[in-house]
Amino acid sequence: MDLSFISEIDVYSFSGIALLIFAGFLVGVVNTFAGSGTAISYSLFMLMGLPASSANGTIRIGVIMQTLAASLNFKRQNTLPLKGIWLITISTIAGTILGAIIAISINELVLEKIVGFVMLLMLFLLFYKPEVWIKGKSPNTNRKSTIVETGIFFIIGIYGGFIHIGVGIFLLSALVLISGYDLVKANALKVLIVFFYSPFVLVIFIISGQLNYGMGLIAAIGNLIGGIVASQYAVIWGAKFIRWILIIVLILFSAKLFHISNLI
Repeated sequence: MDLSFISEIDVYSFSGIALLIFAGFLVGVVNTFAGSGTAISYSLFMLMGLPASSANGTIRIGVIMQTLAASLNFKRQNTLPLKGIWLITISTIAGTILGAIIAISINELVLEKIVGFVMLLMLFLLFYKPEVWIKGKSPNTNRKSTIVETGIFFIIGIYGGFIHIGVGIFLLSALVLISGYDLVKANALKVLIVFFYSPFVLVIFIISGQLNYGMGLIAAIGNLIGGIVASQYAVIWGAKFIRWILIIVLILFSAKLFHISNLI
């Protein structure tokens, strides 16, 4: 499908603004339900003329807006457990700072293939033991974080700081399979953790001059609305629905990474 015509759209025209807001809305919904939705705005920004490095920085504006709105909504619905999360949150933040700093030096093509294989592994786990994703491993979320657990979140943070696309799925996996949260609470925590680390990453991209404020702020309007809508229905529809959203996202994103499909 030839999408080259998008490069000719004026960002500040009615059609350009509408396209950015709509894409931002889709990103906010998919990211809040599962993850990898940022691939939509990442691709659109590049189609509209931004280099990959600037697109990587610009998406962070919308990420902050959608995660702020969704986190407040999750908190209002009493779905956001805050005890015992600060060590893994700090570890993730430290990782994202490192990931953003070294982003330019990493071979992106190699990283994409690694991520693709990990996505397929997570897809297998979703079918192999679905009850783990729905119920979590343990109802005790007040325990102290282990060294291994904080190390894993640090590594996830490095990836999130580097490219962000798909980091929500990694965080969901770790929060459910390692930290023991059920999928609904893990989904809310995932959103909160991303909100906490995103400003640090944004500052790094601002300093490096890899940011388009106009495109980022326009798309962020859609991100904000999508985050609010998705956080409301994530609680209403529950863990089973989120699991199937996650399965669909994993299939589509893996197909994209391995160049099997040009749909996203």
